[in-house]
Amino acid sequence: MNYELFIAKRIVASKEHKNSISSPIIKIATTAIALGMIIMLIAVATASGFQHKIRDKMSGFKGHIQITNYDNNNSDVSTVPIDKNQDFYPEFTNVKGINKVQVFANKTGIIRTPTDFEGIVFKGVSAEYNWSFFNEYLVDGRLPNFKQQRNREVILSKYIADRLHLKLNDTIQTWFMNGTSTSKAKFRKPVVVGIYNTGFQEFDKNMMVGDIFEVQRLNGWKENQVGGFEVLIDNFDEINQKGKEVYNKIPSTLNSKTIVDTYPAIFEWIQLFDNNVQFIIAIMILIAGINMITALLVLILERVQMVGILKALGSSNWSVRKIFLYNATSLILKGLFWGNLIGLSLLFIQHYFGVITLDPETYHVTKVPIYISFWNVLLLNLGTLVLCFVMLIIPSYIITKIRPSESIKFA
Repeated sequence: MNYELFIAKRIVASKEHKNSISSPIIKIATTAIALGMIIMLIAVATASGFQHKIRDKMSGFKGHIQITNYDNNNSDVSTVPIDKNQDFYPEFTNVKGINKVQVFANKTGIIRTPTDFEGIVFKGVSAEYNWSFFNEYLVDGRLPNFKQQRNREVILSKYIADRLHLKLNDTIQTWFMNGTSTSKAKFRKPVVVGIYNTGFQEFDKNMMVGDIFEVQRLNGWKENQVGGFEVLIDNFDEINQKGKEVYNKIPSTLNSKTIVDTYPAIFEWIQLFDNNVQFIIAIMILIAGINMITALLVLILERVQMVGILKALGSSNWSVRKIFLYNATSLILKGLFWGNLIGLSLLFIQHYFGVITLDPETYHVTKVPIYISFWNVLLLNLGTLVLCFVMLIIPSYIITKIRPSESIKFA
């Protein structure tokens, strides 16, 4: 009936009256909805932010899938070369969803200064390497120039530069072992042209990036010999599936592993965020629902006389229940509006200004990362609205117990 909406609006208009018993209860319920939405938005955005940021950093250093020789037991050292001339390089045409295939070769060594030294992994890459990751986290200098005849330029992490008191354009002294422990170490003098800072100290503390040709010279390899291939995929959510497809398409003499398989502990850790977020969402919706149930019951009990009059005029129980459900829904929407406004504002402030910082040694990031998805926000709002509305249907059943004769008589 049309008068149901009219009466619902009258209830909403009258609930803020100073003498109304339900007014503080309604304010508390609306605030609970808003606070619940704020907490849920923050939980989802930060959990997604951690997952996206950490996995993006790991894939930036290692690629999504690495193809190496079976004899290379240590992924940080390229001991046995692979012929670069493979069917899947430079394009992996047998598997869909592959963005890029790039070569690399790793060599362990030591950087030494007059006062200190630091162990490093020299990662050699080619001119076709995807530099977008390091370009994003470059804090000083530039990327190596691969157009020169011999490229001795490298980039170092800020972590190593600070520890060894190095700066841009410094020529550093490095030593690399040549095969066995009895072999004479090889000496090189690369030039630092760029300093990056990803905040992921798992790799920042030892990674130096330069020309793969220098690693080939250190290992005594030919120009067509590389340490392995990094495969970059379009959709990270398909990494397990693509990892299996890549493994099935490469020669039997080669092995492939996804970064999820290579670093299971880190990905198990970030997976725990999903469980925590689900628990937080369930608790917040439950609290919001209980507060709305309380507000609804107070509204009904405060307007027993009105319910009796409506029933006496011929309104059905369901018609009267809908009046209060409409009213409760408007309160939920009000709470959601303020919750979204405040919650999203806080998230955008953190995203653009990085107000809350973290210890990179523990969290692998320097500030709390934020990832806001339109679909996540939409599902949170719809889920909260629907679940709270469903929770209100049962307590609204109390209206059917109100008898017109008694409610009007004792009003």
